[in-house]
Amino acid sequence: MGLFKHNRLLKLLGLAAGVLLLLAFMLASVLYGLQHFGVDEVWQAYADPDGSNEQIIITNTRVPRTFIGAVVGASLAMAGAMMQVLTRNPLASPSVFGINAGAVLFLVISLWIFGSGLLLGSMIWISFAGASVTALFVFLLGSRGKGGFEPVKLTLAGASVAAFASSVTSGIVLVNKQSLDQALFWMVGSVADREMEHLTVVLPYVAAGWALSMLLSGSLNVVALGDTVAKGLGQRLALIRLLSAIAIVLLAGGSVAVAGPIAFIGVIVPHLSRYFVGNDHRWLLPYCAVMGALLLVGADIASRFIIMPKEVPVGVATALLGVPFLIYVARRRTHA
Repeated sequence: MGLFKHNRLLKLLGLAAGVLLLLAFMLASVLYGLQHFGVDEVWQAYADPDGSNEQIIITNTRVPRTFIGAVVGASLAMAGAMMQVLTRNPLASPSVFGINAGAVLFLVISLWIFGSGLLLGSMIWISFAGASVTALFVFLLGSRGKGGFEPVKLTLAGASVAAFASSVTSGIVLVNKQSLDQALFWMVGSVADREMEHLTVVLPYVAAGWALSMLLSGSLNVVALGDTVAKGLGQRLALIRLLSAIAIVLLAGGSVAVAGPIAFIGVIVPHLSRYFVGNDHRWLLPYCAVMGALLLVGADIASRFIIMPKEVPVGVATALLGVPFLIYVARRRTHA
């Protein structure tokens, strides 16, 4: 598998084409929606701001959601690719670590304690903390016991913790119904109604996750060959797994904190990227970043037109794309 697998030039050209297409999608995301704008209007909004409603929509709504969509899509796709290596599960995604469930649980508990006065900026930090604590707890569970770390143990630990967190979340929401609306706002997954400041809060952590994942890309190629081969080649598996888990927490935790639990990006994009570049993570991760950003920005654009004048949360749009793809991958592997 890998359309450009043996041709470095084609890989570079494919990546460059993806970046150009992403830029075009990002421009379209700023220009089109319930209200359309021209490129000149976008330029004037920053070069000569006059405080008009149109310029406020561009600078406070369209541009932030576009950049948030690109950053979150890239991060979730890279986290998904790394998780599929760690768990050796082609359907693995950040939700396997319980990241989504942990973030929502911490948020609902905070809403229960502090009420509706909780600020959105505080919610971002709380969600990030919940995602991080839950993922690290799952990683520790998957590393303990006889035999040490095993992909199956990690998957089971993640599924168990995610189920527990979801059950507790449902119980709290039922008992404390006033937190339901705000909890649903976060649980669905959306890049709308966010501000650029919300992205800048998590961007340093997400950027660190990007850098760490690329530093680990060569080691992930060896880990993918199996523990025996990796140990024979002198790889320090425990350290690689720990650093990979930290990168996943930074990428997926930061994404969930700013946009909520957006599903299927971490499953779909790694498979699409492998079609072009194979399993070499030195190329796979950059392709995942570009294609993940492209998919989420595109899904956000589509979500504005499905039931116009209302919008569908982008998490719903990605689910509509992801479920058929998930069934396809599962059926193909079953037949294989």
